[in-house]
Amino acid sequence: MSGADAFASGRLRGKGMHYPIVFFGVKDTSETIINFMNEELRKPDLVVTLSAEARGKTEISGEAPLKALCERLGIPVFEAAKYKLDDDATNSFFKENSFDLGIVVGWQRLIPSHVLNAFSKGIFGFHGNAGYLPFGRGRSPLNWSILLGDTRFNLNLFRYDEHADSPNVFATEMFSLTEHDNIRTATYKNLICTKRLIAKLIAAYDAGGEIPIRTESRDFDSWYEKRTAQDGKIDWHARTREIYNLVRAVSEPFPGAYCYVEGRQKDNSARASGRTVHPAAQSVRTCDAGDPADRAIAAGDLECPIGPLPTLKAWEVHPFDEMIDFHDYAPGEIIDVFDGKPVVRTVDGSLLIDRYECDVPLKAGMMLC
Repeated sequence: MSGADAFASGRLRGKGMHYPIVFFGVKDTSETIINFMNEELRKPDLVVTLSAEARGKTEISGEAPLKALCERLGIPVFEAAKYKLDDDATNSFFKENSFDLGIVVGWQRLIPSHVLNAFSKGIFGFHGNAGYLPFGRGRSPLNWSILLGDTRFNLNLFRYDEHADSPNVFATEMFSLTEHDNIRTATYKNLICTKRLIAKLIAAYDAGGEIPIRTESRDFDSWYEKRTAQDGKIDWHARTREIYNLVRAVSEPFPGAYCYVEGRQKDNSARASGRTVHPAAQSVRTCDAGDPADRAIAAGDLECPIGPLPTLKAWEVHPFDEMIDFHDYAPGEIIDVFDGKPVVRTVDGSLLIDRYECDVPLKAGMMLC
């Protein structure tokens, strides 16, 4: 259903309807929380999500259609035509109906002021970081926390305003980020805390009156930048820990960490210099990080043939050894392969790639760049 269209098990009746609790989401985490609310608390009176057409136009990691779930649970659904909630049908819907409390899980856009103003108790969502808001505002905070090597995550349930991640905090829950976590296991912890915080919010709503928030903060303002799939490029000049953190920060359901494979193996005479031998190559050039079109990515003084290179996508890696002398190998060079898993030289040791996808079979002596 799009806009104010309806389905039989949860019909939107047009103008003048009142929806006490409204849920906003478009991800698999949204599904998890809707099921939790239905089973443990009270199911939402309305779910706002994106139409199939809108989802197809937007890159959403972990995207999930919510209509079938809501039909099964008997929850009315409003499918917006735009992620920014600024299309005409959405504007009319929020103008013509009334709402109490909004809960946002898995909606990675600001809620516009005309929607915020339609909710008498406010719209509440989640944001976290290693510190306290307004520190760590912005995009992809859990990914960034893993990438930066943070060891804790402070999850805030806060009331939205027209700004991003304002310190209008209702309640917080904190959990640890260990060196064994990846983005998926960190999401599990995040969901446990999300459920606890939503239970507190629903209890405060049921108690009546204003939902209390605290707005004072002694922390400084800082921002996480937006991340894209291209930010998952592995730099084999980085230290082992940095590469490990990158891979676990962007694993499923995110696009993953990747690099390119220079398919020719080096001979012994070339190994000491770190250059690749291309006896049949008519023209070669040093890989250029600014030229992704042909995927010739910088790898020190490695030379690559002009043209596309095979892609390796790394889903799971771990530090292998930092004591074995691998000075005969260049950073990014495959030292050996065991049970199909390549051991790769890093600046300060080596890395085992446990799970990956690759366009070509990997062999010792190949360069990753």
